[in-house]
Amino acid sequence: MFRRLIGFVAATILLTFQLFIGNATAVELNEATRTVPLNESGDTVVISIPQLAKGKKLFNDTCSQCHAGGVTKTNQNVGLEPEALALATPPRNNIEGLVDYMKNPTTYDGEIEISELHPSIKSADIFTEMRNLTDDDLEAIAAHILIEPKIVGIRWGGGKIHY
Repeated sequence: MFRRLIGFVAATILLTFQLFIGNATAVELNEATRTVPLNESGDTVVISIPQLAKGKKLFNDTCSQCHAGGVTKTNQNVGLEPEALALATPPRNNIEGLVDYMKNPTTYDGEIEISELHPSIKSADIFTEMRNLTDDDLEAIAAHILIEPKIVGIRWGGGKIHY
């Protein structure tokens, strides 16, 4: 009986702590934090909290095997931090650029199509995790990639600047 009581108290403390942390996170995700570039023209979009949560889940399920924490395991020189995404050709530091990349990936310099090496909608027959992703799903993933550096800072992608 005493063990159950201790377990109940511990669970209550953990749940209370989680609720407190969850509320702190909600404050952190204000409109300014959730505003990201939409395209190369400089238009912006405010991402909803549900869309961001969906993007985080999809990123963790689909992309984090190779991009945990915004790092690229197969090429440590190119991460998912905004500076690296901005210097890619075409730039991938906006929703449309990232969605285009997830549909038809190319090398960092934009010269070579790499859909047989990188998961994409184009190669969904090879990379089955991409099969059921819709455009809305890809936009949510892109939003997560662009907002995460605002939340975790330099830890996202390692904070490297690429030239």
